[in-house]
This record gives sequence, structure tokens and C-alpha cells, in this order.
Amino acid sequence: MSKHVLLDENLPHKLRGLLFPRTVVTTAFQGWAGMSNGALIAAAEQAGFDVLVTADQGITYQQNIKGRALSLVVLSTNRSSLVLRSVTLISAAIDEPYPVGSPESISAIDGLSKVGYLPNSGNLPRSAAM
Repeated sequence: MSKHVLLDENLPHKLRGLLFPRTVVTTAFQGWAGMSNGALIAAAEQAGFDVLVTADQGITYQQNIKGRALSLVVLSTNRSSLVLRSVTLISAAIDEPYPVGSPESISAIDGLSKVGYLPNSGNLPRSAAM
């Protein structure tokens, strides 16, 4: 089954077409541009999204996603050239298996090298940028 993915407004729109065959929608398309992180996570979850992809590294410190039915993929940059060259890493993070019904997970891509896919402890791993 294909994942339903939401791209945050801080990412290049071109990424949407590169993540095929997943169903990928932007926050702008949903009419959610400018929403606070908490409101965005709640709206995405209520709309049935499986994953939110963002470059907002503060989101994991500002929001508690424990118990939510939404996973996060957090990129270390929103620089278009780096993001678009890293589609394989981003796709792998999106497709990482997690317990059905309770993802409670965060994928962190630091320096656009995959750091890990973790049960949500509220903290991202600390690692040197690659």
C-alpha cells in the first residue's frame, strides 16, 4: 500500500514528483501554508497522512508526536540542490517499516545522510553532519 505523504512548505515543490509512486501532496495544495507546526500535524493526521516530510528541525522539540498516527521525516536542509539529489535517502526514510497503527517514529536525515529511524523519544540523535 502506498504511503500518503505531506511535504512541508519549506521543501522544494519539485520533490513531490520525484517521490512517485507514493501519494504526495504539498501543504500549499491542502491550503495549509503558514500553519503552525502543531496545527499542521493535527490536520495532517486527521486528513489521513502517514508521513510529514519537513526541513524544520525544531519540529521534534516543539511538538510531541508520541501516540500520533503520523511519522516525521526531518531533513537537515531545504537547499533544493541537496534535497533533489537525495531522493533515494528520503524515499527510504518514508518507506521505513513501523508498527501499523502506532508509528510514533521520526526519521532524521542529517547532512542528507540517513541517521536513523527511531521510536519517538522526543529527541533526534546527535551526530556529526556528513
